[in-house]
Order: sequence, then C-alpha cells, then structure tokens
Amino acid sequence: MTVDDTVSQIATGTKTVVGHNLGQTPWHRFPPKQLDEKNNTKYTKAANLIKCSYFTCLFSSNPGNTPLNHHHKLLNSSTCPSFYRWIHRDLEPWAQSKIAVGNLMEAQAHAAFRVVIYGGKLYVDFYYACTQTRAMFTIWGLLQLLRRYPGMIPDVDLMFDCMDRSSVSRKRYRPGRRWPPPPLFRYCTTDWEFDIPFPDWSFWGWPETNIQPWDKEFDNIKKGSGAQSWSNKTAHAYWKGNPYVASPVRMELLKCNDTKLWGAEVFIQDWIKEKQVGFKTCDLASQCKHRYKIYAEGFAWSVSLKYILSCGSLPLMINPVFQDFFSRGLVPKENYWPVTFSNLCRSIKFAVDWGNANPSQAEEIGKGAQDLMGTLNMERVYDYMYHLINEYSKLQNFKPVPPSTSQEVCMESVLCYANEREKGFLKGSIASPSLSMPCTLQSPDRELVENLIQKNRQIIDDVQEMERIQMEQNDTRNIVPASSMEQNDTKNIVPTPSMQPN
Repeated sequence: MTVDDTVSQIATGTKTVVGHNLGQTPWHRFPPKQLDEKNNTKYTKAANLIKCSYFTCLFSSNPGNTPLNHHHKLLNSSTCPSFYRWIHRDLEPWAQSKIAVGNLMEAQAHAAFRVVIYGGKLYVDFYYACTQTRAMFTIWGLLQLLRRYPGMIPDVDLMFDCMDRSSVSRKRYRPGRRWPPPPLFRYCTTDWEFDIPFPDWSFWGWPETNIQPWDKEFDNIKKGSGAQSWSNKTAHAYWKGNPYVASPVRMELLKCNDTKLWGAEVFIQDWIKEKQVGFKTCDLASQCKHRYKIYAEGFAWSVSLKYILSCGSLPLMINPVFQDFFSRGLVPKENYWPVTFSNLCRSIKFAVDWGNANPSQAEEIGKGAQDLMGTLNMERVYDYMYHLINEYSKLQNFKPVPPSTSQEVCMESVLCYANEREKGFLKGSIASPSLSMPCTLQSPDRELVENLIQKNRQIIDDVQEMERIQMEQNDTRNIVPASSMEQNDTKNIVPTPSMQPN
C-alpha cells in the first residue's frame, strides 16, 4: 500500500465537525453541505483532513484544564435569573435513578454526536452530519465554555442532537413502566418530551444567514429599534421568514397579509436571493420599524425568537409548542402578547387593535421583552451552560471516559475546517476567562415552577377571553365575508424554494 493509499484510507474513515464521511440524520433529512474543497486534489483533501483532525490539537493552547483562580482573584457572583430553575426541572427524571451508561447509550439512537469533557478537554464522537454549520458552532460554543471557566467544567458524557424537533416522548417513558428516559441534549423541548434544551448554535453566529454572534447582534438590533420612537413606528404587525419548512402556523400566517383587514404585513424571506445580493435586505436591525412583531414557529422552535424579542416592539407569539432554554422565562403581557392559532388573522387583528388603543402598555411590554434579552448576554448564556452541565454531571453514576472512536476537538481544529467566512464568525465569538464565578443557581423548587406555569396559563386564558368577547361583539355588528380571506393583499408574497428556517 502506497503512502497515498494509506492517507486516503485514514481520511475516508475520519468523521469531522463539518460532516466528512457522515450521512444525514434519519429523523430529519436536509440538503448536504457543500464543502469548500473544489480546488484541492484528492490527496490534498485527505492530507488536510488528517492534519485538522489529528495534529492541530497536539500543538494547541488549552486553557480548559487550568483552574480559573490561577489567573486572577475571583469576584463574587450574583443570583442567576429565575428561569435557570428549569435546569432542575429538565433533569428531574434522573434525580433519583441517576444516569447509567445504559441510559446514555440508549440516547445514541437519537443523537448526531456524543460529547465527552475529560480533564478540561473536549472529545466528540460523530454519528451523523448536522445541517449547515450547526455542529461546528455548537461545538465551538462548548469550547468557549471551557475558556470561560477553565478548570471548572466537570468531566461529563452526553448525547446531542443538532436537528430541530424533540424526540424523547413522555408517553413512551413513564415511572413504573420504562424509566428513566434516555438523556438527550438539543436546542428545544416541549411539554410532551424529556429532551434537555441547550443554547443553540446561533449564539455564536449563523454565517448562512449573516447573523452575528449574539452580543453584537443584540446591540445592533437595539440600536436599530431606537432609531424611531414608538409613536413613529408603523402601527401594524410584521413578520418576515421562511414559511416552507413544514410549518402549518407559517402557512396560515400568509393568509393574514392585509394591513387593512388584519393589521399585518407578511413577507417571505428568500435566502437564496439574499445570499446573491450580500444579505443587504435582511438586516435584523432594520426590521424593528413596526410596533408589533410576530413570532411563528417553524419546523419546530425558531432561533428568530430572541431577535424578535430584542426589537422593543410588542412581540405577538402564536401558540408556541416548543421551548428553548430561555423562553420558559417569558411572561405573557410582560414580555409578549399571546396570539391564538385557531383564529389566527382575527387574533392578530385583536392584538394590534388592543396595542393601538393602549400604546403605553403595548410599548411597556415591548420594552420588557427587550430588557429581558438585554440581561441574557453571553455571560449569562455561559452561566446557563455551566450550571446545566454541572448539574447533569452530578447525576452520572459512572466516570466519563472518551470512547476510542472519539476525537479531541479544540479551537484550532475547528478553525482548521472553517472557511474564511466561517472563521470570521468563530473568531468574533471567542470567550475570555471570566473575572467572576458563575451566577449562583437557585435550589430546586418544583412548586414555584408549577405555580409560574399555572399563572402564565391563566394570563393567556384571560387574553383569549378578552379576544373572544371582542370578536362576538364585532360579529354582531359586522360579519367578515369568507371571500375576504382570498382577497388579501399578496404584493409581498412571492413563493421561493426552501433554503433554511428563520
């Protein structure tokens, strides 16, 4: 066997953060990522793959295993935001039984990759490719956590799925029947699943949509939203996104595109065109000119939520089913206005009319949403990651050890695979060692969380009752013709092929 043959053989068996030698997740098919290797020979491609995967980390600087207090004296920390209590609730299924190796391996059937943190280093075992750069930026986020709190991240072994919908059903796993469920990390969960929500990749940037790392993007959005006073903002609801993601909510929303009838402007986001023109018309900071912004879930939850909440407009949330890690901290009529899917256009109209009739209250709710997102800076994101991983590690009844099939991943190896555009986003989100300890996590309080859930449900019920009464009064005065739904203003709606959710 020649050297070339040996190199090629090693390369074809190496799985990488960008998807080399990995198939799609069976539970969610997606267009494969086109790797930027067109001008390389077969040997050059293989040699570069081996270099990035096996050699870069040998010469990397690794602050992850250096205790934080060796760098500087730690400052006192504050108490974590109240929604961090959900960490205890998310991990409650394993509080008594603990997490055994068998539980972990059961989760592999639903995972795209396995993460092991051992001795301050990160090891990843890849099973499937992730769409776009999700795996790269998620793993980059974990590496930044190790930089943020060097020497403080415990050894841990976890399974992660990088696709959208949660999958560990509460119907399938019940105490006394089949218990505990397999622990699976992902970007969202629901009331009907046990999946453990974790900050999504876009907090470190989303190059495919030109969305910057979170702190920078939030500052840009807040600055853009402040360019107009509330009274000068357009008194309609606004949504712009991709409806072609198997989303009944978004497809129904297209029918509400009529400012006179429903008080809403609905735009389809053409990502292919945006990329061609350099993302000139999709700047999030320029999309805060309306008093109301609509949040509509896509195939599952949508990363757009944090950007909509940041606008300072009154967020109109359409019956969200999926929850990310921070959305459990939202309170209706404090951070958003609940909108009903079953009567969507009329519900949007009611919200817009209410806000225009109560401008001070509407503006206050919008500011409440923006203020909440302002407190969720990257320091707090890392704190959430720290506490979630720390509490999870306490539940493992085995000592984590990197499997033989895993590879060490470091910042240098991720950058080695990134193209020039991706490198710009990655380098723009590098964390620095913290000057203080993580915020102090509150102790578990199941009753408090349950009371908050019931309180929020009651507020939503009250809003829906207000809406129902108003609609009945309107119906007695004027019945909206059924044909009006077919006569909506469609000037903004131009069908475009699906590229990705937003």
